[in-house]
Amino acid sequence: MRLSRPHLILLAAGGSAATLLGALAFQYVGGMPPCKMCYWQRYPHLAAVAIGLIALMVPGRFWPMLGALAALVTAGIGVFHAGVERKLWAGPSSCTSGDIGSLSSAELMEQIMTAPLVRCDVIPWELFGLSMAGWNAAVSGLLVLVWLMAAQSRV
Repeated sequence: MRLSRPHLILLAAGGSAATLLGALAFQYVGGMPPCKMCYWQRYPHLAAVAIGLIALMVPGRFWPMLGALAALVTAGIGVFHAGVERKLWAGPSSCTSGDIGSLSSAELMEQIMTAPLVRCDVIPWELFGLSMAGWNAAVSGLLVLVWLMAAQSRV
């Protein structure tokens, strides 16, 4: 069975909406506040939901391709964030512990006082070896494929 363009768009935009709802559930029900990079991953999902609503009303490939781009951006941020969590590379100094060896006591105190409450380089939850950022990357990668299928669909 082949899904129609509207069904594919609903699946892709609905996937982003479900991912956002899941993140909000972790935040408000699970008591896990997001870090800065977690917020970065939410914005493209929000854009994908809006793009999906437009794509349902406007024919053509442009909007589904833009939806695929939004999903690809959040997948990329998710991969980057997961790498930061696994200490594969450094994240933004504004939300990771960083190297404090060369700081004076005044600079160290300043860093402590301005440090965010939630660090980006700590895994707050994981399932099957994937953190929330890793799951976002995986799900968003699948959503890219669904958006691309919608772009190719003529029906």
